[in-house]
Amino acid sequence: MATGASVWILLFLTTAIYTTISGQNAGGTLPMYVDPLPKIPVVLGYYDFGGVVLPKHLIIGMYQKKWKFHRDLPETTVFVYGTSESSASFPGPVIETIQGVSTYVTWLNYLPDTHILPWDPSILVAETRMGGVPTVAHLHGGIHEAYFDGNPYAWFTQHFRELGPNWSRLTYLYSNDQHPGNLWYHDHALGLTRQNLLAGLLGPYVIRNPAVEDPLMLPSGPEFDRHLVIADRSFYSNGSIYMNATGNNPDVHPQWQPEYFGDAITVNGKAWPYLVVYRSKYRFRILNASNARYLHLQFSNGMDFTVIGSDASYLAAPIITSTIILSPAEIFDVVVDFTTTVITEIELTNDAPYPYPGGTPASLPISKVMKFVVLPGMQIDPSVVPTSLMSYPPAREQDATVTRYISLYEFMHPVTGTPVDILINGKRLEDPVTETPKTGSTEIWHIINLTGDNHPFHSHLAMFQAIQVQQLVKGQTLLTCLQEFNDVAACNVGAHVTGTVVNVPEHERTWKNVVKIEAGTMTTIIMKFNMIVDDAPYPFDATAHPGFVYHCHILDHEDNEMIRPLHLVNQ
Repeated sequence: MATGASVWILLFLTTAIYTTISGQNAGGTLPMYVDPLPKIPVVLGYYDFGGVVLPKHLIIGMYQKKWKFHRDLPETTVFVYGTSESSASFPGPVIETIQGVSTYVTWLNYLPDTHILPWDPSILVAETRMGGVPTVAHLHGGIHEAYFDGNPYAWFTQHFRELGPNWSRLTYLYSNDQHPGNLWYHDHALGLTRQNLLAGLLGPYVIRNPAVEDPLMLPSGPEFDRHLVIADRSFYSNGSIYMNATGNNPDVHPQWQPEYFGDAITVNGKAWPYLVVYRSKYRFRILNASNARYLHLQFSNGMDFTVIGSDASYLAAPIITSTIILSPAEIFDVVVDFTTTVITEIELTNDAPYPYPGGTPASLPISKVMKFVVLPGMQIDPSVVPTSLMSYPPAREQDATVTRYISLYEFMHPVTGTPVDILINGKRLEDPVTETPKTGSTEIWHIINLTGDNHPFHSHLAMFQAIQVQQLVKGQTLLTCLQEFNDVAACNVGAHVTGTVVNVPEHERTWKNVVKIEAGTMTTIIMKFNMIVDDAPYPFDATAHPGFVYHCHILDHEDNEMIRPLHLVNQ
């Protein structure tokens, strides 16, 4: 933890700079639908020699550059990924890969000596002695060795001048052995995830299997198969990104606040863009890359989403729904049919309160996301939505050999009554590991949420599925007991899990890497520590150092210790 006088002086100076720039709500005043939706650049993670597909080595840098988020907003200084400074973009390029064909990535840090956003030295944070912005890339949803997972302690600064204690590999190997689906990559440096993603260090990653996916006849090609990366931001009037410089409890945490909520909604790096579409079916791979904002999406004309997948997995069959809720870090893969709509200008809207679910109701401008403009005339559309998609082994409680209880709760400031720490099982990242699953095993995790927020639960390496959500009774009594004893048996958890059972939405019933843990409930999930499709063991040593982590994916929570180590052991 950085505590030196120089760090505190830097924080003071940073605070002074940011508080003297006026107009931190400039994003909320921008006119909507004046910029077209950008297509995210694509980088292939393989070579294709006339149908012979071979592994490829990519070199992807992290750069500081200027980005234009809106026609009427000055250029914004960002940190972004790219194969060169000129091609680096917000979000970073889509890395397209092929199942079973390895992609090697050397991640290079070209970032400056100081961060463009304020940060907090009072939390557990990557500490540098010579300056620089610590970074480490994590492939979210990837199944790979721990060396290549982007462990929070595996950070490095510009030109590898300083290295975190778990840094070990210059080049990461992504074997892409898992089933086809949607992933994304983002920074994961200790205590700086919220700053580094807010600055722009994120991008989509796709694993394809043409032999399996092409026969589905889903919308395809760069026009009809698109990524929508949604992220909220606030901007100063000079175009720079606003982040709070003062914490909600500055006597404890000078800068940290429980959640960051921007007043502008960006999609693919543009604030409230529009997309001109043909009268055809489109596939949209929608990622919520916001730090803390949930999205409850629907169309202004009431038309449906046909959900075909979530996170890195397909559904067994398409599910039609008029709304979808995306937590931070969650992905939904949907088909939208514009062929029969009478209305030619359709808004994608959001009405999720913030914090979710009991916070401020969404209103203009954040209740709008983007607009679709439907062209006249019919388009030849060979795509279909098949009646069945992909089947995986089911999530079954009887397969589990271990049951664990994971509790989420806050510690409040005695004066302000707002959170100081948000922990898992009352423990911090640096506390000894307590979750040590066996490789190849299946476990039941009962996740008890004693906070007022919905939390996006994310585990590295493992895939999982929620099978039941049950409301808690006398939650305050349970919270008081756990805060004092931190023992689910002593606190008689079973006596509190007697409330109403809430159904898991059909379009979330697949193997995921993010599950929403509703406030005041116990969510039961099946955790799988092997390859999903055929129950095969991992094709690598999953017990190797430095292991993995699991955490809440509200980045402000994760950075302030709502994260725990996960170390696998041999059978």
